[in-house]
Amino acid sequence: MTGTGDPAVAPRRRGQGFRAAAALVQAPVRAASEARGFAVTRLLTHWAEVAGADIAAMALPVKVGYGREGFGATLTLLTTGAEAPIVQMRLPQIRDRVNACYGYNAIARIVITQTAPGGFAEGRPAFDGAPAASAPPAPDVAALRTATALCRGIGNDDLRGALEALGGKVLSRKTTQDGRTTKG
Repeated sequence: MTGTGDPAVAPRRRGQGFRAAAALVQAPVRAASEARGFAVTRLLTHWAEVAGADIAAMALPVKVGYGREGFGATLTLLTTGAEAPIVQMRLPQIRDRVNACYGYNAIARIVITQTAPGGFAEGRPAFDGAPAASAPPAPDVAALRTATALCRGIGNDDLRGALEALGGKVLSRKTTQDGRTTKG
C-alpha cells in the first residue's frame, strides 16, 4: 500500500476492474472493419465458423462494397488461382451462410479476386508447399579459365568480369549428339 493511509490521498482507481482482451481491441477492430465495409465484424473474426473450415482455408473476405442501387452488397473474397474454381462452385453456399450471419439478405453478389482490392502489397494469399528456387550450378573451372583467357584484351574491368562470367556459363554447357545443350 502506498500513501500515508489517508483515504483522501489513496491512489485513484478506475473502478472497472479487469477487462477481457476482446473488449480492449473491440473499438480499433470495429473501426478497421467498417472502413472495409464490414457492418458485422463477426464475418471477419469468425470467418471459419461462418463459411466453414474448408472454404476458410481457401478464401478470405477482404471487402464488402455497397452499390448505388441499394439492392444488396458485394462481398470480395481473396483466394489463389488454383482454388478459385472450387470457391466459384461453392458461391451460392457461401452467400447463404454469410447472409445468415448478417440476419438478412445483405450480400447479393460475391466477387473472387486473387489480390486485395487495394493492391498487390496488401493481400497476398499464402502458397503452401511451393518449392524454393534452386541456385544454378557453378560453372566448370576449366570453362572459367578459357573464358578468362578469351577476355584478356578487354580494358574495362566491369565488362571483362561480366563477359568472363557469361563465357564460363556458356562454355560449361555440354552439347548432346542431337544438338541440344544441357547444363554440365
